[in-house]
Amino acid sequence: MNGYVKSSPHFFRRIKLAFGAGLGLLLALALFIPAPLTDPAQIGRVPNPSKSAWFLLWTQELVSYSGSLVYLILLLGLGFCLLPWLPGISPADRASWFPKEQRGVSFFTLLCFVAIVGLTLVAMFFRGKNWALVFNY
Repeated sequence: MNGYVKSSPHFFRRIKLAFGAGLGLLLALALFIPAPLTDPAQIGRVPNPSKSAWFLLWTQELVSYSGSLVYLILLLGLGFCLLPWLPGISPADRASWFPKEQRGVSFFTLLCFVAIVGLTLVAMFFRGKNWALVFNY
């Protein structure tokens, strides 16, 4: 069995349970929270602020700081695509959460996730007319 990563069936049972719980929560939220759809687009009446879809809000927020930050987004995407082939990253001996030999990559991934969620929340709730930063709460 050369070339395989050793793992435990308990690990995959937890993943299956977490996936089921996440899917159930997502379905419950979709049932009770309506989709934030707006009226059909009209060229004569553009909303202010004009926001992109929720999953792209973080990119809109980041690019609002500087147009050249789009290259950071592209570099981040390329980096995640090339992650398995980057030098200095050794393959894991067994399946586990945050293995010691890959701890840096794991924390960098979590940091990117937290930054994306933070930028999305700022763009969704704290942007007003002309993309000004507002605190309504």
